Amino acid sequence: MRKLISTGSPFEKTAGYSRAVVQGDWCFVSGTTGYDYATMTMPETVEAQTRNCLATIGKALHDGGFEMADVVRAHYYITDEAFVDIVFPILGETFGDIRPAATMIVCQLNRPEMKIEIEVTALRRTT
Repeated sequence: MRKLISTGSPFEKTAGYSRAVVQGDWCFVSGTTGYDYATMTMPETVEAQTRNCLATIGKALHDGGFEMADVVRAHYYITDEAFVDIVFPILGETFGDIRPAATMIVCQLNRPEMKIEIEVTALRRTT
């Protein structure tokens, strides 16, 4: 059975997507930027944006019945290669013991204030 997870972000309705989609033992979390969805504000620093991304992803996973420990794949998109050494330790705080397969790409994001976007895939652990 498919379950759609939403943060209530206006972007989800406008663009026609879900924050996450649960299908069986899988959870696919959409690219998540650093917005604080309660206030629809974007912090200025990449550190704060990264922490917001991870909090939003963690909540979406939880709402779908998953945990961060279930993450098997992560894609990180950053807008400046200088951010690599800044976000690695923050990502390591969350994923250091989980160690999902991961890719980081330097690219342009949809809005100039966006500095990082994170997308994950989780598979429910059976043990």
